[in-house]
Amino acid sequence: MTVEITVHSLEETNALAHKLAQLVRAQDTITLEGDLGVGKTTFTQAFAKGLGITRVVNSPTFTIMKQYVGRIPLNHLDVYRLAYSDEDLGWEEIFYGEAVTLVEWAKLIEEDLPSERLAIEIKRVSDTARVFHITALGKRYEQLCEELIQ
Repeated sequence: MTVEITVHSLEETNALAHKLAQLVRAQDTITLEGDLGVGKTTFTQAFAKGLGITRVVNSPTFTIMKQYVGRIPLNHLDVYRLAYSDEDLGWEEIFYGEAVTLVEWAKLIEEDLPSERLAIEIKRVSDTARVFHITALGKRYEQLCEELIQ
């Protein structure tokens, strides 16, 4: 199942991320793809606020993963630096622990990702508008996607 959601402003992007944050639970995995500067980290920041996280959330490009405490713990990964690496960061603990996991540049670790997840690709339409292609991989994520578009 794939849905397409167009947002026309930062506020609409934040609202979408916040709504998704209200629907997730521990062990959910969300992947984010999109060109540099398309808004992956901005989406993640709004998602974190939706989880009740009050710390500043920024891209963990150089540390690969940051963890935050909210309604549910959040593992925020930016795996851009792992493009040509076979490093195992303890994927089992990350994806199947007590946190929701959000991965930027997820295609770079495709073989390590859970087969069931919510895959989001963001495309720039204009300076403020974005199209979110949201693909539900698995029954849990189909339900999540349906709730998100209601």
